[in-house]
Amino acid sequence: MIDLEAVVALRAVATQGSVVAAAGHLGFTPSAISQQVKRLERETGVALVERAGRGVVLTDAGTRLVVASTPILADLERLRADLHATALEPERVTGEIRLAAFSTVVRGLVVPVLAGLGDRHPDLRVPLRESEPWESIALVASGQRDLGIVHRWGGVALAMPDHLVATPLFTDVADVILHRDHPLADRAVLHPQELAEERWVATFDATICRQWLRRLFDGVPNAPRIVHESMEFANHLELARAGLAIALVPRLGRGDLGPELVAIPTVDPASTRDVLAVHRRTQADSPALRATLEAFVAHGAPDGAEPLAV
Repeated sequence: MIDLEAVVALRAVATQGSVVAAAGHLGFTPSAISQQVKRLERETGVALVERAGRGVVLTDAGTRLVVASTPILADLERLRADLHATALEPERVTGEIRLAAFSTVVRGLVVPVLAGLGDRHPDLRVPLRESEPWESIALVASGQRDLGIVHRWGGVALAMPDHLVATPLFTDVADVILHRDHPLADRAVLHPQELAEERWVATFDATICRQWLRRLFDGVPNAPRIVHESMEFANHLELARAGLAIALVPRLGRGDLGPELVAIPTVDPASTRDVLAVHRRTQADSPALRATLEAFVAHGAPDGAEPLAV
C-alpha cells in the first residue's frame, strides 16, 4: 500500500521546488523528506525524482502520482476537518461540498435545496458550478467536485467510473412545445413520424439533449430538421412562442408556458430522463457529503417530475 505521508512529502517537493524547501514547509529535516521519497520509490517500484543540477525534479511517474493523489489528499483533509468538527459538536455540519449540476436542475431543484441547507447548516459551504452531465461526472471522478447532479436520457449512455456512487433522485419528463395555433396543438400525444417535417430548435450538437432528440427519431429518415440552436430552454420557448420552431423541453425548471404555448407528451418512452446524484465512494462517510446528499433526496421530485423507480 502506498504511504500517504510519503506522497505528501513528494507533493511538497513538487510544489516547493526542492527537498530543502519541502522540509521547511512540512516541518521535517531534509533527510527525513529524502527518506520518505526513497521509501515511496521502493513501494511503487519506479523512480519518482531525478537529479537536476544541485536539486531534484519529479520524473513523469512522480508527476502522475502527485496529480492522481491530489483529490485523494483533498478528500482526506475535508474528512479530517469534518471529523474534528463533529467530535466537538456532534450535530454541527461544517466544511465544503463542491457541487456540479446541469442548468435546468439548478433552477428546478438546486436553488431551493441550497437555501434549505443554509438554514439548517450555516457552517456548510456548497459552491455551485453549472456543467453538462458528462463534464460533471469527470469533475467528480477527478476530485475537482464532490457531488454532481446529472441526468441520463433513455437510450443515451452515461459512463460512470467504478469509484463513483449514483443515488437516484427522480424522473423528469420532456414534452413537445408548440404554439397554440399549430395544427398538432390539439393532440393528446405525439408520434415522431408526425413531427418529421417540423422545424426544430435544439441544444448544441455535442450535448446529451441533442443526442436524445436524435434518438427520438430513430427509424424516421431525415429527422429531426433542426433549424435553430440554443443552449437555453428559455430561448426554445420563445422561438416556439413566435411560431418559428417547435421544441422538446423538459418539465424540470420550465416555468409557466403562458396562453400561447401547449406542451404535449410523446409516445416514445425515451422522452424521460433519470436525474441522479453522484459522488466518490471514498466520501460516503463524510458528514458534509451526507448532509448535502440527504437534502437532495429528502426534497423529492420537483413539480412536473416523478419519483424515480429503483
